[in-house]
Amino acid sequence: MKLWAKVLKNHKIAQEAVREFSLARPSDAEGWNGVLVDLCKPLDLACPVLLKKHVRELAQFSRTVFTQADFIENVSFDRFEIEIFPEKKKDMQVEFVFNDCD
Repeated sequence: MKLWAKVLKNHKIAQEAVREFSLARPSDAEGWNGVLVDLCKPLDLACPVLLKKHVRELAQFSRTVFTQADFIENVSFDRFEIEIFPEKKKDMQVEFVFNDCD
């Protein structure tokens, strides 16, 4: 699973980070908390409060947005967004076998 984290200020990307995780996409808040901590470290951000709304948006839309209200500490930006990159499907190779019908 590959994630793109963006910090937006005045509708412009102020910071961003892309991280790849070897684990499968978490389905609950407990699973996403560890991922969220790992995403916030390289951006030097406090971890936002993860609500059911965020987990549901990640499951349905592969993205979610955290606003200033989702952080316990004061933050100097407008939004923190997380987006899941679509997973590339492995190329399937089809082998064609032709039989002589004599």
